[in-house]
Parts: sequence; structure tokens; C-alpha cells
Amino acid sequence: MNLNQITVPSLQLEQAVAFYKSLGLKLIVDAIPNYARFECPDGDATFSIHKVDELPKGAGVTIYFEEIDLDTYVDELRKKGIQFDVLPEDKPWLWREAHLKDPDGNCIILYKAGENRKNPPWRVH
Repeated sequence: MNLNQITVPSLQLEQAVAFYKSLGLKLIVDAIPNYARFECPDGDATFSIHKVDELPKGAGVTIYFEEIDLDTYVDELRKKGIQFDVLPEDKPWLWREAHLKDPDGNCIILYKAGENRKNPPWRVH
């Protein structure tokens, strides 16, 4: 089995599309105002957004995008005016993470994990 895509809800699809394009995702399906789908710049995963009348309640959605040169990438995004809740910092689970939100409040974590992404020292064998 392989993960094909993740889809997140949006009240403001046009704004969300512009935001994710600014992160570097490539728009491959333009069905605005109801749906948009992107390719990630690395790997084979895709990411999509669909328009909703109401966002989910509670903790919502968290999206993780891995970036090898995290600090440089975050600096480039900040120069574009993207706001971060947490700038890159090392976490106890051996990932380096930066946190931000998309226009609909979905939590995005940009991270660098390297080998620890799937093989941390505490992995079950």
C-alpha cells in the first residue's frame, strides 16, 4: 500500500491555493472554486484542498512536509511574508520543526528528520 494524497478542507479555496503554491507545491488539478490538487516538489505524494461550508471542530488537521534544508526554506518563506508560529527548533523526538497555519487554520509542520523520520532509535523491530 502507498499513500496517494491528503485532502484538507477550506472555506477560502482561492486563498489556500495561493498559499500552497507559495510553499512550492505544483498545481496539477484546477477545479476552483471547489477543488485543487498539487504535486509535492519531491517524492510521489499529492495534496489536495476541497471547499467546504464549515471547517471541522476540534484539533483539526495537521500536515507535515519534510524539507531537507529546513532553515533556508523557512528563511525564504519568511521573505515572502509567510508568518510562522514556531521557527525551526530541535525536538526531543529528533526532528527539527517549524510550525505555521494555512489560511483556514490547518496546522502545518515543516520538518527535517532524515533517518529518524522512519527509523528513530526507539523504533519497534
